[in-house]
Amino acid sequence: MPNQAEKCARFVELHARDGAFLIPNPWDVGSARLLESLGFEAIATTSAGLANAIGCVDGEVTLEDKLEHCTRLALGTSIPINVDFENGFADDPKAVAKNLLRLAETGVAGCSVEDFSRDAHVLYDFNLAVERVQAAAEAVASLAIPLQLTARAENILRGVDDLDDTIARLQAFSAAGADVLYAPGLNSLAQIHQVVAEIDKPFNVLAVFFQGVSVSDLAAAGAKRISLGSALNWATINPLLIASKEMLDKGTFNWMGSMASRKKVEKLLSQA
Repeated sequence: MPNQAEKCARFVELHARDGAFLIPNPWDVGSARLLESLGFEAIATTSAGLANAIGCVDGEVTLEDKLEHCTRLALGTSIPINVDFENGFADDPKAVAKNLLRLAETGVAGCSVEDFSRDAHVLYDFNLAVERVQAAAEAVASLAIPLQLTARAENILRGVDDLDDTIARLQAFSAAGADVLYAPGLNSLAQIHQVVAEIDKPFNVLAVFFQGVSVSDLAAAGAKRISLGSALNWATINPLLIASKEMLDKGTFNWMGSMASRKKVEKLLSQA
């Protein structure tokens, strides 16, 4: 099993090589190990997926829940893990840095910090948003491992249709020390082209807004890392809802014909 430093180094390499790479988002150790066995080179957490797995909605997970989850994932897999660290579970830059240092102790290889308040449900002021990234970057720099810091500009995802502000924030986050940049909510290849032309760090794209577009299309537009957010979580929950409705409404079990093979699942888990 690779140690944390080796996982971090591998994560750095993935961002440095040519082309784009996929980083799917499991919600528990089992789904993480299955994705690793299938051949994915890195995985990322999903805040909504974790929340649903413990019976709550996105935004209700506590810092302690997140740290425990990340520890389990890191111990249960041998590939790099990037963490959706939401807003760092704090508004104050110093508190974000402190929480990030705790996260680093879980064994993960990277994390993202967004510029949207979990509690107030508003975007942080530009200057405060930059100060938060700078504090996080300084915390990362104090570590003995090359943990990758991703800075997220949330405005488009949160309904603020201002690509110029997105670019300005990403540029400032890069200057503040972020290793990777991310603007979830972009929904056209032209937008990716425009953003990537204005930044100097690897760019993460959220694939859920690009149905019908291929990995090669996203890579050609400038994406380096392609994540799925909570999409796999929703895709997994839907068959449960369909099967439940069939049993309750019709009293039948036809849904069993589309079950995964127990032997196949066990084989994949044993390979991880």
